[in-house]
Amino acid sequence: MKTNKLMDEIRQTMTPEMKKQMELSVSIANRIYEILEEKGMSQKDLAYALGKTETEVSRWLSGTHNLTTATIAKISVALGQDIIQVVRPRKKVNLATAVL
Repeated sequence: MKTNKLMDEIRQTMTPEMKKQMELSVSIANRIYEILEEKGMSQKDLAYALGKTETEVSRWLSGTHNLTTATIAKISVALGQDIIQVVRPRKKVNLATAVL
């Protein structure tokens, strides 16, 4: 795999949280690309379905944009497919009494 020296240097200065955020952002963008490909859709089609500009959707799919859960939900609805899934605990947790 070819690496970019500057990006390697940047990655070395990142906190674990920053690395995790980047990993998640790229994974979400990749998932959206997979769904678009499965459906034979383009970024332009997604932008139209969301009432957004193609530029904005392109920025979202760069893998560096911090998408909100609201935006992820809108994209999921527009694509008719979940982008991310949250694994639910097997045991129900009472949030009123849970220690966070």
